[in-house]
Amino acid sequence: MLDTSPWTGLGSPRFAFERGLHDLGNNSFAWLQPDGGWGWSNAGLIVSGDESLLVDTLFDLPNTREMLAAMKSAHNAAADIDRLVNTHSNGDHTHGNELVAGAEIVASATAAAEMEATTPAGLAALMRGARENGGLVGDFLVECFGSFDFEGITHTLPSRTFEGQLTLTVGDKRVELTEVGPAHTGGDIMVHVPDDRTVFTGDILFIEGAPIIWAGPVQNWIDACDLLLSWDLETIVPGHGPITDNRGVEAMRAYLVYIRDEARKRYDAGLSARDAAFDIALGDFESWGDSERIAINVDSLYREFSGGAGDRTHMQELFTRMAELAQARRG
Repeated sequence: MLDTSPWTGLGSPRFAFERGLHDLGNNSFAWLQPDGGWGWSNAGLIVSGDESLLVDTLFDLPNTREMLAAMKSAHNAAADIDRLVNTHSNGDHTHGNELVAGAEIVASATAAAEMEATTPAGLAALMRGARENGGLVGDFLVECFGSFDFEGITHTLPSRTFEGQLTLTVGDKRVELTEVGPAHTGGDIMVHVPDDRTVFTGDILFIEGAPIIWAGPVQNWIDACDLLLSWDLETIVPGHGPITDNRGVEAMRAYLVYIRDEARKRYDAGLSARDAAFDIALGDFESWGDSERIAINVDSLYREFSGGAGDRTHMQELFTRMAELAQARRG
């Protein structure tokens, strides 16, 4: 059947969605990792003169080493990274931090606190259990994260934090860090190079893949999309998926509004969060990857609708719902 969704083909035609380093021009680079699904995140490099700023590391040490070697080959300034900015706390953007431990590591204060509370060792233990025990959730975890090696990672935290906004310089480039969380996580930031009309959004953007609302409120995330649309941008590097332009931002915003409104209808009708997640048809977003994340998104929205009453659903139950949805949608 012909896909008539307006929210496909969102990658910029100027850049192939291929694994590796992509020259954005103006001495900026993006490292892309197809297919952009669970753990396969993007990162960036900004250089000017002999100074360098890395935007995010990757989920494990082997992938981060490969990326850093490619960056070093592309530009001499990347041989010794001066500064690393972690856009948020998730491990697929931070677990490689130890490989640039000599750099100043910058994050929002909230992201730094979240990073301190969630360790690579904990994820390594979770994956050992998943492989040993199997079952619906164990198999799902291995499917999502089995390509990564979380053993032996030294948990390396930010050395500098901020709230709101922070302006950095890389040689003669001005780099603006803008905190837009809580949204995807508690402390999301975007890395904007105004003179180059380039932004690295972290996980404020998932392109042609379902986002995941770990924190919310969803309105903050919608507002972050509106902020991006207000900037004069040519090149938008998402946290996951192909390099995009304003259409990618509009698509992300449309997904968030659609899921919010559909979840609200079911909340008002008295459906449980679990039943709502299974009931919502994805419509124009059917082709996006990792659609099972709607289970977490609806749970977060329900907590928001209730004013935050009660504890968050246990993570084991949320992963069970996602595993069931993934299995159901595979047929």
